[in-house]
Amino acid sequence: MARAQRSAGLSTALLALPLLALPISGCQLLAPPPLELEMLVGSALKGFCQEAAKAIAQAPPRLADRTPVLLRCRAAGSGDVVSEMESHARGVLQGGQAADDPRIPTLLSVDGEIYLDLLRHRLQRLAPTRELIPAPADAPALASSPMVFMTTPALAKGLDRPDPFIALARSSDHRQLDPAGPSQPIRFVHTAPTRSNSGLQTLVAMVAEVAGKRPEALTLADVQAHGDQVAAIQRHVTRYGSSTDELARAMQRNGPFWASVGSVYESSVVAVNASRQGDQEPLQAVYPRATYASTMRAILPEAPWVSPQEKQAALLLIERLQREDVQRLAADQGLRPANPAVPPSRVTAAYGADPRAVYDSLRAPKPVVVEAIITLWRNQAKKPSRVALVVDSSGSMKGEKLPAAQRSLQAYLAQIGPRDTVGLFDFDNRLRPPVVVTGGSTGGEPAGRFIASLDAEGGTVLYDAIRQGRDWLRSTRRPGEILAVVVLTDGQDNGSRLSLEGLGGELKRSGFASDERIGVFTMGYGNQGDFDADVLRRIAESNGGDFTTGTADSIRRRMEDLQMAF
Repeated sequence: MARAQRSAGLSTALLALPLLALPISGCQLLAPPPLELEMLVGSALKGFCQEAAKAIAQAPPRLADRTPVLLRCRAAGSGDVVSEMESHARGVLQGGQAADDPRIPTLLSVDGEIYLDLLRHRLQRLAPTRELIPAPADAPALASSPMVFMTTPALAKGLDRPDPFIALARSSDHRQLDPAGPSQPIRFVHTAPTRSNSGLQTLVAMVAEVAGKRPEALTLADVQAHGDQVAAIQRHVTRYGSSTDELARAMQRNGPFWASVGSVYESSVVAVNASRQGDQEPLQAVYPRATYASTMRAILPEAPWVSPQEKQAALLLIERLQREDVQRLAADQGLRPANPAVPPSRVTAAYGADPRAVYDSLRAPKPVVVEAIITLWRNQAKKPSRVALVVDSSGSMKGEKLPAAQRSLQAYLAQIGPRDTVGLFDFDNRLRPPVVVTGGSTGGEPAGRFIASLDAEGGTVLYDAIRQGRDWLRSTRRPGEILAVVVLTDGQDNGSRLSLEGLGGELKRSGFASDERIGVFTMGYGNQGDFDADVLRRIAESNGGDFTTGTADSIRRRMEDLQMAF
């Protein structure tokens, strides 16, 4: 896709031609080609943006020269939005990237004001004398969805209290939160704050509550002083994740003994109840007395990569996104529309939400404090993980598959934190002992040697390799770790001593119904038919994990998402 200036140049040239030189059909002049702008949004706004783009395409707004303006949406975690725009801004401002690079989106949105402030802060470090990103008050609101605790109706009462995070820190069973409630271990899920706005808002609210301060009053000293209390809450975590809605669906699919409490958007509660199957328990939103409203805004940078024509087109799109008919599409997604004329039609008790919920809306801390909170989580408070990464290096991995897998593994291992341990298992028709890598500077050399040593040959003893990874976790695990087997394969089992049924029995004894709580995540790599998707899905979903497919282009991103889960 060419950036706006290129298509704009064509339409300007056409308009500059003498009238008689233009092709004429009846009385109609040749219409200018459409101008399509990309909007990069946080994951909570994905559904609304996509539906709005379809509606806008039916009757697009037009510039003064009659050029129709279209919208294209791309979604990512809010942290990823910030990282991508920081990279583009550095490239344009410091040289090496053209301002009309088609990869740079014109419009942005993140799922709350903490990440918006962080984006402003990081770009101001690149251009101290310029305000490239507008302040929240100058970025028009599109929708909102407050942060809530998602749980079952039986467990909701124990979380409806002035100090829910402090209560989680000092409790291990839900009966300690509510003496009249069921006795059940506390299992908590939220997204990774390094990539997801809901996870960052959860973490900031957590720190503020244990510090006894408003978020905007937090200092760097407060962050350091309360790391142990934050870690006490984090010990309940079942899994992190990169997407709030994906984590909410996993909680619904796997049940309350997999995770009994999730910190999610109100819209996530609406979504899981709207798609609930007959045998699945309904889930309920519990509104903290103080929480983040998660206001999603349209952000139009005042930057070199936004041309005057793009700015005018973007303003037309923002106006359309706020219009009553388009705002109803936000309500359909379970969001609270910014337009007061449009009611939040799906925020109802039938979907586990309360349209009249009252809460104190929290504000963002200073960006330097936010960065300190993220560092605290990554280096001290985050629940440690131990992952068996099982890699198929059989003969079918020849060609582009193996190099792509090697690049993905390299990216995965580069992101593991100082509290994480990964066992690397290479298999074909033979099983090999693992190479163990820990986060930090000491893990790079053995990880590099493992990746370089992968050689595509032999058969595929898939079931035996999965059990080998599981057995390593059982024998090396330490208290308080997230445990998972991640399997990357492009083939079907060939030659395992263990049958599929035998593997299922082995994994069941280690799954989330047991004290070991080992999840299995499978990835079918390559073309459909190379691997048995039904088998890989059965292995994963019967044990609290999930199955996905990957290609040479998408595998790296999927591996990054899995790394965030742990």
